Amino acid sequence: MEAKPFIKLNERNLAVIVFALFFSWLLAFPFEGQVLYALLNKYNIYSSDYIFKSITAHLIGLISCYLYVKNLKSAKILIAASIAVCIAGTSVFLFKPSLLWDISLIVTSYAAGASVASWGYYYKELTVAEERLKMAADSLIFSNALMIVITIVAVNISAYAGLILSLVLLCAAFFAAIKLPSDSKVQNCAAKDEIRLNIIKPLLLLCIFILITTISSGLMYQVINPYYKHLEIIVSWYWALPYIAAIFIIRNISNSKRIYLMYVAVAMTGLGFVSFLVLDNSAISYIVIDTLLLGAFGSFDLFWWSVFGEMLYYSDNPSKLMGIGLSCNVLGVLIGGMVGSTIYNTDNNKLNSSILALVVVFIVLVILPIIHNQLSNLLKTHAYNISVKINDKNNDKKHLVLYQLTERENQIVDLLLKGRTYKMIAEELFLSENTVKTHIRNIYSKLNIQSKTELIKLITDKN
Repeated sequence: MEAKPFIKLNERNLAVIVFALFFSWLLAFPFEGQVLYALLNKYNIYSSDYIFKSITAHLIGLISCYLYVKNLKSAKILIAASIAVCIAGTSVFLFKPSLLWDISLIVTSYAAGASVASWGYYYKELTVAEERLKMAADSLIFSNALMIVITIVAVNISAYAGLILSLVLLCAAFFAAIKLPSDSKVQNCAAKDEIRLNIIKPLLLLCIFILITTISSGLMYQVINPYYKHLEIIVSWYWALPYIAAIFIIRNISNSKRIYLMYVAVAMTGLGFVSFLVLDNSAISYIVIDTLLLGAFGSFDLFWWSVFGEMLYYSDNPSKLMGIGLSCNVLGVLIGGMVGSTIYNTDNNKLNSSILALVVVFIVLVILPIIHNQLSNLLKTHAYNISVKINDKNNDKKHLVLYQLTERENQIVDLLLKGRTYKMIAEELFLSENTVKTHIRNIYSKLNIQSKTELIKLITDKN
């Protein structure tokens, strides 16, 4: 009997593998990673300047990527080229410190930002809207798990061992990236001005949410982590475990329960910083605080990652939307880190950081219901929606009664709303692509509409 593979290597899983391998290097090395810190400490180099340069270059890469990535083929080329640049730039750190360290860190951080933003094309291309939460969850879980392995090696064996391991993963990411598909199967959304305007308000609110919540991450990097730096071995392996656990839990529960877990995450953030204020610097205290905060950060990250994934339908250039979301995340970490560094040098650093974090919690509590309301109006099937879904049985009846569509036409409508292309619908319903096109023409004629965008607007308005 032939053994089944542990992971089915389809295009979707291949994209997850590329992201996980590359992102694990990013988290372990240039983006405030423990490999970089270990190397700088080895040569008694002041780390703040390097970290600031790295994060700033990464931010610019995220924001500017869309200017030269216009389709799936160019996204694949840029991802592979960026990984190659990162391999070369990381290899420089195998040698003793020099000006090349500064140059390489800036170049690789910029390339990393451009590569991650370009991955937005595959995030949109290979998964239908309601499945993007799982794709985001898998990508974040595997990348953070690999990052833990690299960190353990860097902290407990040597900085250079961790660096070499990260290079190995980068090389694996490169060979996986060149196998990514380059031909688009999803029709780009010819979004009308009205739809574009509809997305601006929830997008702005979501960016504010990302920026504010990740300030807490920056505070943890610069205030809480230094307070527990004497627990280096525990921190090296436990650091991201609650983050991974939170994402795994949310990935596997129903939509209706996910929004409530967001409020739990807000409460965990507040409780985490209050615990930091009252607890000592023991290992148990660290585990309690890290569990609360990283569990909350994992919940926040999966929320906005998945929502941005579903918003990709409204974008003709997914790298632009991904760049916006991730740049808000990076900017939040940068601001939080700068504020945290200032607070850490004050006499009452624990009190000041906890007060600031509680202000963040209050703001998030205010804006979270507003964000959810905006998303519910825009994305009827988003992964945290507790309202009625488009494709449930009651709405199937509405299609039949209100629109007088046949059963087959309703099947095609539901698949269109899930993001399927004509070819994918044909394969799923065992029809020819021309038959599908004929059905769609009949549907549009009955509903007196001209496009898929008008279909979505009509269905959502009716519901």
